[in-house]
Amino acid sequence: MRRLLPLLLSALMLLSLTACGQQGGSPSASQGIAGSTAASSSEPDPTPVPEPYVISDPKVMPEGGGKDGVPYVAWDGIVEHLFFHPVVAYPELAFDGDSQANGIDDWMVTVEEYNRILQSVYDNGYILVDINDVWSETTGEDGQPRMVRNTLYLPEGKKPLIISYDDVNYYDYMLKDGFTYKLILGEDGLLWSWGKDPQGNEVVSQDLDALTILDKFVREHPDFSPFGAKGSLSLTGYQGILGYRTNTDTKDWDEAKEAVRQQEREAVKPIIAELKRTGWTFGSHTWGHINLSNHSVESVKEDTQRWLDEVGSLVGPTTILYYPHGARPDGGDWQQTGPVFQYLQSQGFRVFASVGIESFSYIKKDICAVICDRLHPDGTTLRSASCLERYMKFYDAREVIDLSVRPQREVGWQ
Repeated sequence: MRRLLPLLLSALMLLSLTACGQQGGSPSASQGIAGSTAASSSEPDPTPVPEPYVISDPKVMPEGGGKDGVPYVAWDGIVEHLFFHPVVAYPELAFDGDSQANGIDDWMVTVEEYNRILQSVYDNGYILVDINDVWSETTGEDGQPRMVRNTLYLPEGKKPLIISYDDVNYYDYMLKDGFTYKLILGEDGLLWSWGKDPQGNEVVSQDLDALTILDKFVREHPDFSPFGAKGSLSLTGYQGILGYRTNTDTKDWDEAKEAVRQQEREAVKPIIAELKRTGWTFGSHTWGHINLSNHSVESVKEDTQRWLDEVGSLVGPTTILYYPHGARPDGGDWQQTGPVFQYLQSQGFRVFASVGIESFSYIKKDICAVICDRLHPDGTTLRSASCLERYMKFYDAREVIDLSVRPQREVGWQ
């Protein structure tokens, strides 16, 4: 099922705007062309011993009211939520004037811009929290399950931030448009990206991919993640996950292709394990990146089952659903709880995230679920005059955007 970027993201443009690299060497690592399994060695590589990684619970006040000499205080305010698409590693490939260039310009940021945003939110006092810690399911006085907003206990003066990442699948179209190809594990036990530079040379790096960049940033600034949280990965399934082609294709399939798929499934499992161990979590973006506002219950059921079979079977259960295109089901989940929403909730989803102009959230009264919105740093908001002030709490778009590498298109605040 081929997805073209303009169709994949056009609904998001209407939703939001109307309202508002460096290469790095690596130890020897398992490598391979995206879509194929890593080459086997005559002798097994030594099993890396990972550095200990501590994940703690922000819902629990540290004993004594503080930790490491820092007082902790209760936070019941807004938990901000930013989301990114994959970041552009090589602008010269992404913005080369082909049919994808303007779409990438609209919906992505470059590595340099992403680095500037991370530094800015850190400088502005934000710290990472896991979306799974913000709300919990409980039993109400009436005996019915319902969602509640949790009090978080944060270092004094800090503000909570969720970061999520859509489409962490490394789609085929990205492989020629300036993105990394997949995640791999190095002999050091750390996550690295693998890909090819504009000259076709293989590149293993921690400086070209959104996930490995954040990992590195947290290692260098551990106070950015005092609880060990990283980000939430929003996964489709139609072209596999994390750069591994774990998907089926019902139109053209045979035993040989299934054998390769099973090899890819085995290859991605240690990547998933390391992500989980180091504070990354997972959510569904539907299997086929389907628009939930215009799909029947039957088609949503079929798509959800494929996601559970091909993605959920690898990453494990999740309560988070990120709406493709930001499109709410049933004519709007804020106004009503229709059959599509009810079905998705019955499959274990409890937090339903769309896209908007603020980090909005609402606990639904008639069903055990939360709906929320996320803000999107990307070319559309970086260029927008109406979004400039809205994002100023996080960063100044005028200091983030790199107009020297982007297409020469209008910037609203100039």
